[in-house]
Amino acid sequence: MQDEIYSIYHLSLKPADYDAFKTLVEQIVEATSKEADTTTYEYVVNAERTVIHIVEKYRTKGLLPHVEQTFAPFAERFLNLAKIDKLYVYGDTTPEIRAKLDGFGAEYLTPFAGFSR
Repeated sequence: MQDEIYSIYHLSLKPADYDAFKTLVEQIVEATSKEADTTTYEYVVNAERTVIHIVEKYRTKGLLPHVEQTFAPFAERFLNLAKIDKLYVYGDTTPEIRAKLDGFGAEYLTPFAGFSR
């Protein structure tokens, strides 16, 4: 996780809002796909369409531009449709990143052993 940040968002959603949320997410994913420092950005949903997870991985320098520039135009609509119940953030974050993610109730976990291939 050196020079990378992983995050998992746990969202709740009303099933009736799923189609509108999915349409919005397709726009967000399209915009995010143009970010060079975003290496993973995936949404997954349960069968009832009430729980969404977002799995993200950034080079450390890519997280703030994503939140401040790419995601910002979509944020109000996103947060009107889905509730962020939990956010787990893995990796060595900066004070600037924490200041931004604290608003989402982030829980920070720092690696202490393991490897990635």
